[in-house]
Amino acid sequence: MSLPHAILTALLEKPSSGLELTRRFDRSIGFFWSATHQQIYRELGKLEQADLIHALAQSPSRGRKREYEVLPAGRAELTAWVGAGQDPKPIRDALLLRLRAAAVVGRDGLEPELERHLLAHRRQLAEYLTIEERDFGAADLGGEDRLRHLVLRAGIGLETFWIEWLTESLAEFRGPDAAAGAHPG
Repeated sequence: MSLPHAILTALLEKPSSGLELTRRFDRSIGFFWSATHQQIYRELGKLEQADLIHALAQSPSRGRKREYEVLPAGRAELTAWVGAGQDPKPIRDALLLRLRAAAVVGRDGLEPELERHLLAHRRQLAEYLTIEERDFGAADLGGEDRLRHLVLRAGIGLETFWIEWLTESLAEFRGPDAAAGAHPG
């Protein structure tokens, strides 16, 4: 996924200013595709130059935020991107690499980091479950809401996986071999 496509998606859901997009990224899209305020504004400029979006006409007033909407070319770009093939991305996670390194240099200091990650994933799961209850509690969700719920369910599944894996990893650390240090492998 790319930031331009994330912005096009957000703008098609609701025309917004850069500041509003930043806030929306923090509350939803940012859970699976993050971007800084500067990245969003830079990308808005590129999308506008490419005639994929444009600023809505506003009465001139100082301090008024420019609000953007998607042009037909932007919708066509997003539609083409949605239907295009893309290979899954390989996992690149420093914690997994650190665990592998601990197998050769020892475990010192890694257990508290695993505990910290476990706490962070538990918090994220709790947030996702709150969002699910608040936004997707209705039994008869419409088509678009069902797709949004699928995205949220992916996040819930990933957090659940990490919690289970980290719990298992900590149990290994605390098991009978924990005091022995590194294992060959």
